[in-house]
Amino acid sequence: MKVWIDLVNAPHVRFFKSVIDYLKNEGGEVLITTRKFGDIHKLLDLFEIDYTSVGKHGVTLSQKLEESTKRAYELSKLIAKEKPDVAVSKHSIELPRVSFGLGIPSVYVLDNEHAFAANKLTLPLCDKIIIPEAIDTWNVLKTGADPNSLIRYNGTSELTHLKDFKYNENIFEDLDLNLNKEKTILMRPEPALASYLNTDCRKSVLSPIVEALEEYANILVIPRFKEQQQIFEDDPDVILIKPPVDTFSLMKKCDLVIGAGGTMNREASLLGTPVISCYPGKLLAVDKYYVDQGLMKRSTDVDEIIEISLNLLKDHGDRKEIETDDLFDLIIKNIYQSIFSKVD
Repeated sequence: MKVWIDLVNAPHVRFFKSVIDYLKNEGGEVLITTRKFGDIHKLLDLFEIDYTSVGKHGVTLSQKLEESTKRAYELSKLIAKEKPDVAVSKHSIELPRVSFGLGIPSVYVLDNEHAFAANKLTLPLCDKIIIPEAIDTWNVLKTGADPNSLIRYNGTSELTHLKDFKYNENIFEDLDLNLNKEKTILMRPEPALASYLNTDCRKSVLSPIVEALEEYANILVIPRFKEQQQIFEDDPDVILIKPPVDTFSLMKKCDLVIGAGGTMNREASLLGTPVISCYPGKLLAVDKYYVDQGLMKRSTDVDEIIEISLNLLKDHGDRKEIETDDLFDLIIKNIYQSIFSKVD
C-alpha cells in the first residue's frame, strides 16, 4: 500500500502527522510532497518527516496560476512514476488534478467554503470530500462537487492536531521570553497572501490592537512571513516568536489568543485558552462553530476587541467541553476504503 499526501501549508503538517505515523506503523509506504511556502519545510524537519518539495507559492493571481501549473506538471511526472494507491490532501490545488488525470482515487479534506476559486478547481475532481457539518453543503455543491462524494463530521479539522499533544508547562522558560507583566497575549496576523483574502502583507489589522493592549499584557506575535515581522519588529513591547515552535504549549500557557487567521484560533479554542477572532474576511463556518459553542469571541471592531480582551484577562469563566466525532478515524477509514474499492 502506497499513500500520497500533499502538504501545501504549515498547519497541514500537524494535521496529517498522526495519519502519517499510523500508516507507517501499519506497514504502509507514505509519499509526502510539499512546496516552498512559509515555514512548512522547517516544520517538516522539526517533526522528522521525509518529503519531496515540488514548486512554490505565487503572490499575485498571475503568479499563483503560473506556479500552480508548473507544480501540477512536475507532480504529474513524479506521481506517474511512484504509482500511489490513493492520494490525500487538505486544500491542495494540484493533487486533485494530478490524481484525477492519473486515475488515482483521492480523499480531500475541506474546511474553507469561502475559497471559491480553489474549491471550483479541485472539488469536482475529488472522489471523497470530508467536510465539517458546520459547512452548508450548498457552498460545496455549487462548486461542482459530486453530492455522493461528501462525508460529513461533527467538529473541525483541528481535532487531529491535538491527538498526540503533550503540554510543556515550561514553554516560556524554554523560549527564554522576557516577560515583565502578569498576563500574556499571543497574536497571529492575517493570512495576507491567501487567494481568498489577498490583503496588503505590509499592514495588519493587529497593529492598533497591539498598541492598545501592550500596557496591560506581554504581547507575543507569530508572523507568517518577513513582511509581517517587519510590521512589529520596531516595537520594544512586542516579542516576535519565530517558528518552528511548540505553538500548542505556547497557546495553552498564554492567557489570551487574538488571531486574524483561523487555524490557531480553533486550536486555542480546543486547548481551553480564551480566543478572539478578528479575521478581516467573511467568517468561516468552522469559526462560527466555535463562536456558537461559546469557545471563541468574534469582532473586527478595535474598541470592542480591546474591551473583550480586558474582560477576558480578568476572568474568562469556566471551560466548556464539546462533543465531536473522531476525525482521525474517519480519514484512516476512507483511505483504506479508497484503496479497497480501487482493487475491486
